Amino acid sequence: MLSRLSRPTALTVCALPLVALLATAAFAPLPFSVAQPGMTANVLGENQGTPVITITGAPTRTTSGQLRMTTIEATNPDTVVRLPDVIDGWFGADRAIMPRDSVYPSGETTKEIEQHNTQQMRESQDAATEAALKYLKLGGDGVKVTLTLADVGGPSAGLLFSLGIVDKLDGDGSGGDLTGGRTIAGTGTIEADGTVGAVGGVALKTQAARRDGATVFLVPKAECSDAEAELPRGLRLVPVTTLKGAVSALTALQNGKGSVPSC
Repeated sequence: MLSRLSRPTALTVCALPLVALLATAAFAPLPFSVAQPGMTANVLGENQGTPVITITGAPTRTTSGQLRMTTIEATNPDTVVRLPDVIDGWFGADRAIMPRDSVYPSGETTKEIEQHNTQQMRESQDAATEAALKYLKLGGDGVKVTLTLADVGGPSAGLLFSLGIVDKLDGDGSGGDLTGGRTIAGTGTIEADGTVGAVGGVALKTQAARRDGATVFLVPKAECSDAEAELPRGLRLVPVTTLKGAVSALTALQNGKGSVPSC
């Protein structure tokens, strides 16, 4: 039948299904979330009027500088994301398109997701405390650490929590601050033995860090390439794999002695 039509007419007839398909795709919900740089918080200071780290049972130091944990903000699990949103996100340096299942476990309600993230944060805080006290060779029986960070879930602040505890109790071990007076930011999970793990979304977190004044960013070593992808000018990446390595890197950065790893 198409052989009897003129070429322009035949092309028009063939194009109609494609146009219809594209129109449908443009308005159909897609299984993605749109993420952007989120808030940061100085674990050495206060969050919403409450100290992030409270330590009893041992003398603490007055610190200078900042240790800022970083976050990303993603669209809610019930937010409808369509093709124009995805295209817009792909071309925006301050946004990222992520599979919804990588942000929110599939099949869970918004309430269940919030509960899951809260539980992960609680477990991360416990691991961060244990890792820091083990590093400092302090028993958990005499030293009590309370970590409070409102409206943040997940495990990615673990490394910064541990560093904050170390800084408040021991600093660089020689009377100085781990920060050297700088604003240090970073991300990474922490295990009780001090192992630092990957977290995801680091390219967006580096942007949040620089926006809030950081000049140094601690990144899990396995995510160096992701962090370099959209690295803001003026932000130095320092890869880490353990709490001990992170402390050593910050100490070397602060006193100018020893090597500071780079991506």
